[in-house]
Amino acid sequence: MELAYYSDYAVRLVNSEEPARGKDSLTSVEAVRDLFGVNQSAARRATDADVTRFRSVRARLRAVFDAADSGDETLAVDLLNSLLLEFPVSPQISGHDFRDDDGRPLWHMHLADHPSNATAGYAAIAAMGLAFHLTEYGVDRLGLCEAAPCRNAYLDTSTNRSRRYCSDRCATRANVAAYRARKRLEADRSEKTGRAADSAQRSTASSER
Repeated sequence: MELAYYSDYAVRLVNSEEPARGKDSLTSVEAVRDLFGVNQSAARRATDADVTRFRSVRARLRAVFDAADSGDETLAVDLLNSLLLEFPVSPQISGHDFRDDDGRPLWHMHLADHPSNATAGYAAIAAMGLAFHLTEYGVDRLGLCEAAPCRNAYLDTSTNRSRRYCSDRCATRANVAAYRARKRLEADRSEKTGRAADSAQRSTASSER
């Protein structure tokens, strides 16, 4: 499994809540299991108790993204390190599920977790995945969507570090809002210019009389 895949665990968990909109999809054990995606063997370990534990880890992961988004690299790293210490994993070389044309294993790094519960397993993978992404691409590649009130987390993999939104939908919405704001500003300026011209004309007419 590609290590980049693991960083998506963190994004999925953080984005299960939209604080500015008052939305939270993490309300049941089924929602917890859905976060595991294809890793259904790990998902089956989840119980009702994991809902609260997942929410706690989610808050800590969002704090990492908040710190990175505000430019506080040291805080982002410190917060992530605390998660790595609390939820350790064992990197292992694996060849399962992937074969080349000759049927030989395609060796790759795999993160083996040894959790006491589903939350510990998920948190370990999410934190390690995020750590790989941060050290490979930089803290500034951890972002929060600029399309208010979204603030969903995303991982910037663009070549020029230009990503600002979590999705094309938010990018479109933000561009439309910016376009409308420019049009309103232009209309206001035009109106003010018109009033100024009318005032000048009235002043000229009065002086000529």
